[in-house]
Amino acid sequence: MRALDLTVIVVYLAAMPVLGVLLSGRQRSAQDYFVGDRKLPWWAVCFSVVATETSTLTVISVPTVAYLGTFTYLQLAVGYVLGRFLVAYVLLPKYWAGNLVSAYEFLGRRFGGGMQGTASVTFLVTRLLADGLRLFATAIPVKVMLELSGLDVSYWQIVTALAVLTVIYTYLGGIRAVVWVDVVQMAVYVGGAIVAAVVLAGQLPADWMASAAEQGKFQLLDFASPVAVEQYAFLTAVVGGAVFTMASHGADQLMVQRLLACRNLRESQLALIVSGFVVLLQFGLFLLIGSMLWSHYAGASPDSLGLSSDDELFPRFIVTELPPGLSGLLIAGILAAAMSTLSSSLNSLSTSTVSDLYRRFTGSDRTDPAVLRLGKVWTLVWAVVFVLFASLFSGTDNPVVEVGLSIASYTYGSLLGAFLLGLLVKRARQRDAVIAFLVTLVVVLYLAFGVSFPDGEGGSAPLAFPWYTPIGVLVTLVVGGALSLLPRSRRTAERTADDTPAR
Repeated sequence: MRALDLTVIVVYLAAMPVLGVLLSGRQRSAQDYFVGDRKLPWWAVCFSVVATETSTLTVISVPTVAYLGTFTYLQLAVGYVLGRFLVAYVLLPKYWAGNLVSAYEFLGRRFGGGMQGTASVTFLVTRLLADGLRLFATAIPVKVMLELSGLDVSYWQIVTALAVLTVIYTYLGGIRAVVWVDVVQMAVYVGGAIVAAVVLAGQLPADWMASAAEQGKFQLLDFASPVAVEQYAFLTAVVGGAVFTMASHGADQLMVQRLLACRNLRESQLALIVSGFVVLLQFGLFLLIGSMLWSHYAGASPDSLGLSSDDELFPRFIVTELPPGLSGLLIAGILAAAMSTLSSSLNSLSTSTVSDLYRRFTGSDRTDPAVLRLGKVWTLVWAVVFVLFASLFSGTDNPVVEVGLSIASYTYGSLLGAFLLGLLVKRARQRDAVIAFLVTLVVVLYLAFGVSFPDGEGGSAPLAFPWYTPIGVLVTLVVGGALSLLPRSRRTAERTADDTPAR
């Protein structure tokens, strides 16, 4: 890395907190802090949704997927688009009708405080595990890049610096700052990727695309692989991707919160649906870069290139082969993806903590300014927790990043299943929902770690992670539905009906 690259990175990191505060304005109420007073334009929310679900690992790993394989990864994005349509027309109307700021408030009104608290705690733990690991994963390529510049910086120092810069605008500007900075950050990492593709194109022979096509690098559909163990088999990717998106964008506070910041239901639906097509194009861009890198390095294995990890392919190209300034722009793009995910997590964790846990279980009826202050305090608390958790992994050279990326799949089935149980099974009550929720968590974890399936090559492999969410939804509905059919004594039924909030 050269002085110009470092200058670009430093300027970017310094500008983001300032820009976030300037764009957000003053926060005058708790609703302003949590959902932007429902006045954000749909296109900004759309880009924020895309930026939020794009972690650093997406930027550096998706090119590796194409380098080592094909374009079949794009089938997941097709499922993502389909799942968004279902969320837009099934779940979003329910949230808007209730004038909610948290997705789990719906569960509280449908079942009761116990179910709302169970879902919220599950969300908090899932975000902490998944995004804590993502935050540490961001430090890995950054540390490699800084070492190439002769700078010896520890993982925890990188993590702390990113968290401090991110928490400044998240604390001061709330969801409005998060959304507008997300828009800028998406422009940075997508713009950087386009620049990288243009530079690569200028270094490749004219027939590189034909040669790659002959080797099957542009294969899009996979109907031959075993659907149980291959995550990019057509049925697995499309069905699993669709149900996963229904959970991630319809039952996860991280996404629902920004969708509720739009001006009305129609704009919220538009932001969600368009974001699916943007993600599809974005994945296509990163996969194209991966196939171009494959041609650039003549298909050499990462080991033969002297790389200790497959995911170092794109970062190494950025640092060693891009012109001065452009390397800094691409590295800033990687940091942008990390900061976008972290800021969204901090704001949604704060919202869920205050709305779903504190206010629900303390019975507190604080004034709006007090709730606003409490939301900001919890933003700081969760920032510290993220740094401490991510730093725990600094002693290992091989963090379990893939587990971190799959964690959401373990819990999304329970979350989405609880929402669908409330919508589809009218007899279901809080006890039925909580038991079904917990049973589903156990079943999915058992499938993830205790069961293997034939891999079609004479061996066995774990169940492909896209199936965790569909199976989880099915288990929740079956168990909750069955429990709702059990006979209740008249007294129990009356008490349950009295305790259940009005729908």
